[in-house]
Amino acid sequence: MRVHFIAIGGSAMHNLAMALHNKGYHVSGSDDEIFEPSKSRLKKLGLLPQTEGWDVSRISTDLDAVILGMHAKADNPELLKAKELGLKIFSYPEYLYEQSKDKKRVVIGGSHGKTTITAMILHVLKAAGIDCDYMVGAQLEGFDVMVKLSEKAGIVIFEGDEYLTSPVDTRPKFHLYKPDIALLSGVAWDHINVFPTFENYVEQFSEFIGLITIHGTLIWCADDETLCRISPGARPDIKLIPYSVPEYYISGGVSSLIAHGKIWPMKVFGRHNLMNMKGAFWVCRELGVSDEMFLTSIQTFQGASKRLEFVAGNENTMVYKDFAHAPSKVKATLNAVREQYPSRTVTACLELHTYSSLSKEFLGHYLNSLDEADVPIVYFNPHAIQLKRLPPITEEQVKEGFGNPKLKVFTDSKKLQDELLSMDWKNSALLLMSSGNYDGMDIARLAGEIVK
Repeated sequence: MRVHFIAIGGSAMHNLAMALHNKGYHVSGSDDEIFEPSKSRLKKLGLLPQTEGWDVSRISTDLDAVILGMHAKADNPELLKAKELGLKIFSYPEYLYEQSKDKKRVVIGGSHGKTTITAMILHVLKAAGIDCDYMVGAQLEGFDVMVKLSEKAGIVIFEGDEYLTSPVDTRPKFHLYKPDIALLSGVAWDHINVFPTFENYVEQFSEFIGLITIHGTLIWCADDETLCRISPGARPDIKLIPYSVPEYYISGGVSSLIAHGKIWPMKVFGRHNLMNMKGAFWVCRELGVSDEMFLTSIQTFQGASKRLEFVAGNENTMVYKDFAHAPSKVKATLNAVREQYPSRTVTACLELHTYSSLSKEFLGHYLNSLDEADVPIVYFNPHAIQLKRLPPITEEQVKEGFGNPKLKVFTDSKKLQDELLSMDWKNSALLLMSSGNYDGMDIARLAGEIVK
């Protein structure tokens, strides 16, 4: 099979390209700019385009498929040439379905927790010796790639993103996977640039439920008000499994589950993580994993990248980073740190980085989300707002949106770093939350300085 990627450098795209290369396909690609780590990873496998930019000579009739990434525009010259030649053109999720239509498909959806739940399932299946294909949104410990596609595996686990499929296909990605087993972790309005109202956003999840295969299974979080409203309305042939937080307790900085008359100490913590674990438990049980095997193997799960990820620490200070950016994610992540370290001074630093978070109309959704922090901090870069072509926001508007009189707001990354380094970190915990990187801040180095 000969497959060409238009915009091969994307995080998801380059992982799919690597997966197909590992499967024995002949893979080519193009992009107008490729950053690390995609660049090095593609180069290592001989998949890095020799020149940057679009070149219609790369598109010919001997291609079996062309895969279009989100970064490419509808008027991309290679795309137009592929259409002219009548080639098969797939979006990223369309091609994943094409590769998995004969397998049992498990799709993990929801506004939060998708990567963590998917990672938990993969961790347990690997320990149980159950072969599966997968697509997950973060690099996981013990897994070489974020996408695996094979001929042998009869199961595939997909992280189901609700964002748009491609520049020429406005369907949410998770609408294309047609799950046999679906999990929904919760619904909290996100991507306001695509879904202008909350009800429009909720509608995408209702449609997803309707796309579950005949006699399929829906596993859903019963603590989520919206899912309690839409999940019971699933077709009568769909098996419904609601889940909630398992019984647990915290002692000595360790969270432990109580199940089957035993205590099971965990490496991860936080009410939302333990709720994610319960969802993963039901998926694994549906796939034939015993309760004993799940509970034994999940004890060694240390979390997914940037999901309450431990950065540095000592007896005085613990530093964590998290991908949290939407209001519900911010609140849940901060609450987890507060619950884990009730007697410590907790500093929570959030970067507003996404389209939604930098919109002044959306700021009010962050009301009270940082209230559990002793020292709440928000950072945003006015230049990022310009690049997204949004109206400017002010520090005062941010303070009003969060509704926290203690809130400190920074618009200069260097000044933020200086502030953090000047603080007293005795008996403290620092939580850094962002889907970006605070405009180039070296978080590992910063954490090392704080701990030192």
